[in-house]
Amino acid sequence: MMRAELGPTLLDAATIAARLDGLACEITAFYKGKPLTVLAILNGSLLFAADLLRRIPLPLRLETLNVASYHGGMESSGWVTFLQDGLPDFAGRHVLVLDDILDTGCTLQAIRQRLVAEAAPLSVRVAVLLRKNKPRAQPLDADYVGFDIDDAFVVGYGLDHQGHYRNLPDVRVVR
Repeated sequence: MMRAELGPTLLDAATIAARLDGLACEITAFYKGKPLTVLAILNGSLLFAADLLRRIPLPLRLETLNVASYHGGMESSGWVTFLQDGLPDFAGRHVLVLDDILDTGCTLQAIRQRLVAEAAPLSVRVAVLLRKNKPRAQPLDADYVGFDIDDAFVVGYGLDHQGHYRNLPDVRVVR
């Protein structure tokens, strides 16, 4: 994909930063005094997780999970591949799953089901940077949402197209 295929900026860096301040306050208030582990979904949530977690003044553990569902395309395939074996130990802890985008719900639903079945957390909640306004294949919603967006393919701030554009400081629409 060439840079000329990028459309307009949907969310600039300052807008994202301001919203992260608000999300961090909500999350901090909810988890204060609770044993928290944050599970960042790789690779898309890497920038979101780093910027958000620096704003949360709580003791917490950070774990990562590598999954894929787009498989190089511009739409979720509906098929989720776990790219690592096993899960970290979440027993006796509250888990906050961080992901870049809630699209069909398939990825987050598969992660949630696996956590509950295999890891025995006290609770599982979800925070996403972006939530697409569209019907979902799975009945899942996020507990914390940065921004609601139209059903468009976007890149930047961790989101990619075939591995490119994750490093953009803003979120851009792909033409």
